[in-house]
Amino acid sequence: MTTIAPEITTASVTAALFETDAYKLGHIHMYPKGTTQVLSNFTNRGSRIEGVDHVVHFGLQAFLQNYCIERFAPFFAADEDEAVAEYAEGLIATLGPNNIGTDHVRALHRRGYLPLIFRAIPEGTRVPLLVPSVTVESTEREFFWLVNYIETALSASIWHPSTVATIADKYRGILDDAAEKTGTAPGFVDWQLHDFSFRGMPGIDTAAASGAAHLLSFKGSDSLGAMDFVRRYYNSAFGAENGQILGSIPASEHAVMCASGPEGEEETFRSILEANPAGNISLVSDGYDLWKVLQVILPNLKDVIMAREGNTVIRPDSGDPADIVCGTRTRPGAVHTAEVKTMERNPAYFGVIELLDAEFGHTINDAGYKVLNKVRVMYGDSITAERAVDMTSRLEKMGYASENLVMGVGSFTYQYNTRDTFSSAIKVTHIVVEGEGRNVFKDPATAKGAKRSATGRLAVILGEDGELKLIEKATPEQEEASLLQPVWANGQFIRRQSFADVRAVLGNIAS
Repeated sequence: MTTIAPEITTASVTAALFETDAYKLGHIHMYPKGTTQVLSNFTNRGSRIEGVDHVVHFGLQAFLQNYCIERFAPFFAADEDEAVAEYAEGLIATLGPNNIGTDHVRALHRRGYLPLIFRAIPEGTRVPLLVPSVTVESTEREFFWLVNYIETALSASIWHPSTVATIADKYRGILDDAAEKTGTAPGFVDWQLHDFSFRGMPGIDTAAASGAAHLLSFKGSDSLGAMDFVRRYYNSAFGAENGQILGSIPASEHAVMCASGPEGEEETFRSILEANPAGNISLVSDGYDLWKVLQVILPNLKDVIMAREGNTVIRPDSGDPADIVCGTRTRPGAVHTAEVKTMERNPAYFGVIELLDAEFGHTINDAGYKVLNKVRVMYGDSITAERAVDMTSRLEKMGYASENLVMGVGSFTYQYNTRDTFSSAIKVTHIVVEGEGRNVFKDPATAKGAKRSATGRLAVILGEDGELKLIEKATPEQEEASLLQPVWANGQFIRRQSFADVRAVLGNIAS
């Protein structure tokens, strides 16, 4: 057998400088002559999700550590002439012969850090649309060009975590409401929405950031990469102890459940249960015939299930989620004929919850809702916010507490979004030219005001109604009192948050 040694390549020391839009390379010469300072802001300007008009701010601290410090470290550590020569090579390869030059990059290398200051609302804050969550400003005259040079990387790094955190927050509201109505403890909701999105995300780094955003509102997750993301960028050393970042339970998958074929399915269930006599365990149950599992296999294993210390979670992941879990008879507007229906003849009419109840029974909680004995249901396919509402409301009408059901969300929920989901954008609002401040804004006539950006120096205050408000053309006094406070400047953090602190700001998970 012949093995081929991997090719060793030399890493680029200017990689971070090329993590931008190619057209920005020449912007240094396009600003008004005499420009010495630029201020930009990151704002979510609209919403494509019904009922959502605030966006959870999250991901900036990770961007500052990863991009502004770690990714630029090789550039600042490299030999000056070699680094500049490499940049020049990339510049010519991209734009061909040009007049951009490399003096500004040489000057940046000599500085040894990014001469920028970032101001931000605390991460975890629900920021209203049209109110900026971040501003970035140059701190030294000759590096005004750097502000919007890093716009691309900044936008790419924070729009998605903020979007995911906002979607998770929406789910949290749905499940908190269902829990309150049916007597389920709020702490259970921490585990009621499980993140299965890792395999469907466009890359490991994106999955980690997205997974961390989910964990601002929930603890249940199988996206283990999020744990390292939190440890690296939101370490407990920055503040309070983070506590448990995420958790899961032993769970099967179809590869396991189908390994012995249909004839060996019952023995597969039995062997897994007997190998796990304690703790919650989740078993995929739709490998072949879900209704056979519920009506034949589980009854045959009732003694094993009832003897376990913990719940056996049945996972029926095929079909319409609400119909499968709650039964077709609970469909809104369902027509019930005079035909006699029994569980034996038409299990789909009754659904998973009632079939489990018929076999394992239930108790009644203090709010008067049923809680299944020793079994629960997990549905992790095709879940949306609308289906979460449908399922929990049907359970409530059936008289079951919401804690009987756990839902899993995947990449459809967390990856099937774009920067336009909340119209996230970075725009310049103020520049200084020859010592004179200029308020900058865009307002395309063809967009009828829809794309008008903020202008001037910016401040954010807490209004009398308790809502965050934007102040444009802010005075120095208003900026000083602004909730947009410095978090990073000239290569150094000024303020850091632990993950526990970000969770506390959002307020979905009790400390």
